[in-house]
Amino acid sequence: MNNLARCEESKSFPRSLARGNLGRVISMRDRAFNPRPAGVIQNDLLAGLPAHELAALLPHLELVELPFGQQLFEHGSQVSHAYFPSTAIIASLYMLADGALTQIGVTGHEGLVGMSIVVGEREWGTAKVQSAGYAYKIKASALKNACAHENELPRLLMKYTHFLLANSAQNAVCNQHYSIDQQLSRWLLERLDRMSCNALKVTQELIANMLGVRRESISEAAGRLQRQGLIKSQRGSILVLDRAGLETYAGECYRVVKREFDLMLAHVTCNPCP
Repeated sequence: MNNLARCEESKSFPRSLARGNLGRVISMRDRAFNPRPAGVIQNDLLAGLPAHELAALLPHLELVELPFGQQLFEHGSQVSHAYFPSTAIIASLYMLADGALTQIGVTGHEGLVGMSIVVGEREWGTAKVQSAGYAYKIKASALKNACAHENELPRLLMKYTHFLLANSAQNAVCNQHYSIDQQLSRWLLERLDRMSCNALKVTQELIANMLGVRRESISEAAGRLQRQGLIKSQRGSILVLDRAGLETYAGECYRVVKREFDLMLAHVTCNPCP
């Protein structure tokens, strides 16, 4: 089975999952397969909750399939639902006056989409599915109620908010001081951190739009990374051949965010689902 097939297999697996299922799904990091929990604890925030908190939240969580390109909400909207991604990857986008969209953040299994609900404000970005998969959907009222108590969920969301702020700051630094090649490397690595395989179904045009650069610039950068044996770029997909090499090439542009990412997840313990 090739890497793209493994990606598709991992995305389709959750169709059969019931809430709280403790089955195992195969994921791949650094070209090695390791077990990863299935069910609601595929999301790291949910996995970090004590068993009794997760039990109280379970009736309010709905497993939903998110197809590529689906818009969950738009900038300035009052959000009715939040999403805890399990296998889906969701980008937060800012729309310019001419209609162009630029990526300002990305969320996968580590986080929550719809943080504006928690702070009682309107959404500051447009949320769009960038990699098809699954998420656990929760009504705004249920999430607000869960955060109103002095429990673990608000603490975890505070840590996640810190990560988002650190990531936004690093975005500004990378866009100003790092080459297109390094920005592309970081973009690919951020997706790998949130995926179960090392093959990405993505077009160079999409990456260019997300980074706010010309498609030709991404094409040239991908060519340089391919000649160094780091990736293999095909029509509509990119296969990462040497993750460690790609991390070295991206340098501080990726390393700083990865450190914050790992620190945020350090608290997570996989509690038994009720």
